[in-house]
Amino acid sequence: MADNDAQHEHTFESADAGASLTYPMQCSALRKNGFVVIKQRPCKIVEMSTSKTGKHGHAKVHLVAIDIFTGKKLEDLSPSTHNMEVPNVSRREYQLLDVTDDGFLSLMSEDGSTKDDVKIPDGEVGDKINKMFTEDGKDTNVIILTAMGEESCIDAKEAPK
Repeated sequence: MADNDAQHEHTFESADAGASLTYPMQCSALRKNGFVVIKQRPCKIVEMSTSKTGKHGHAKVHLVAIDIFTGKKLEDLSPSTHNMEVPNVSRREYQLLDVTDDGFLSLMSEDGSTKDDVKIPDGEVGDKINKMFTEDGKDTNVIILTAMGEESCIDAKEAPK
């Protein structure tokens, strides 16, 4: 009996929490303003249209989406019954503590932990952060979007008093 117990003993190595970067969803269940992966990039759907095909064909879904990090427009055509990958997108608000000389944001989360690896974005959002925080000296909160191992600052707003 002892030999039998020994063969059923297992040791498991610890791993991450197992949160996947993406999950599958049937193409026909996707919606405008939702997210989808096109060409290995996380995108926000801006336009969708379904076309019926011939006698034995499947309905096709035409997706037009914008990469949430680069802003590039991507398109895809897929049968409505096929599964497409949907990125796990998280949106978190952080308090801005400082902007470093090399262009990184020093952030604090609600639980008090700090984060220093997000670069100040180019363009309108970056200008808004600089104006509010550096020039006007306001308490500023920034919104960080995370998906598929990438993150980016997408907005800034004045922190509530």
